[in-house]
Amino acid sequence: MKLYSIEAGNYKIDGGAAFGTVPKSIWEKLYKADKDNLIVISQRCLLIEDAEHIILVDTGMGNKQSEKFYSYQHLLDDYDLIHSIEQTGYSPDKITDVIFTHLHYDHCGGALLKNDSGYVTVFNNAIHWCSRVQWEWAQKPNKREQAAYFQENYMPLYKSGQLKFIEKEGNFTNNVYLKLFNGHTWGQIIPFIKYKNYVVVYTSDFIPSSAHIPIHYIASFDIQPLISMQEKEAFLEEALSNNYILFFEHDSCVECCTLKMTPKGIRVDKLFKISDLY
Repeated sequence: MKLYSIEAGNYKIDGGAAFGTVPKSIWEKLYKADKDNLIVISQRCLLIEDAEHIILVDTGMGNKQSEKFYSYQHLLDDYDLIHSIEQTGYSPDKITDVIFTHLHYDHCGGALLKNDSGYVTVFNNAIHWCSRVQWEWAQKPNKREQAAYFQENYMPLYKSGQLKFIEKEGNFTNNVYLKLFNGHTWGQIIPFIKYKNYVVVYTSDFIPSSAHIPIHYIASFDIQPLISMQEKEAFLEEALSNNYILFFEHDSCVECCTLKMTPKGIRVDKLFKISDLY
């Protein structure tokens, strides 16, 4: 079994939105902003080689939206999803499964390309997965969250039969267990991966960065922030007790960390890359 960090490109978002009610004077000690109060975040996906399964977790936002849309995202041309996958020795056609943690545009947009005839699947031989709960939520999003859902990111996959649903928590493979969390959005999938003597948790938007580990650091994007806090508190206690490794999708500086207890609560301990475990 092998794990590969897949960089799909960095972009900038408003720092205040990223940290919710936490004042900038506090969160900026952990995550620096530019003069416009923007912070750089990553679109870090994870490639899992597990026996006959070659699994990609999330795909970034892709490049099929309008130029105007991307101007708002402050895209940085740091990385490319396909090139990053090919750097591991795999091609898109070798991917057997794509797990969308949820259907917000920056997590599933890279699975399809747009050409003159319509939308083209990037991972031709893969089954794409999201939770049934998240799928149903995406079909009737609330007004606060609806700007994050683009039908063109997943409806072509559904119509072609390449999108299937995770109905409940459980084993996806022998070494990949999928749990569901509801604070950020309903039915967000968080993969727990048995790797060597570790459990690696792909934290997606559940804990977007190492700076979001304190309980009260909840992004304003979360639709149920009190539930986010409850979920995070329970998870961090479990993670600390079991020495989990947290793998961050949106932290542009920190790829992985372990945890430790401090007088202020559970905080970051060791920082490293997933390749350091090889």
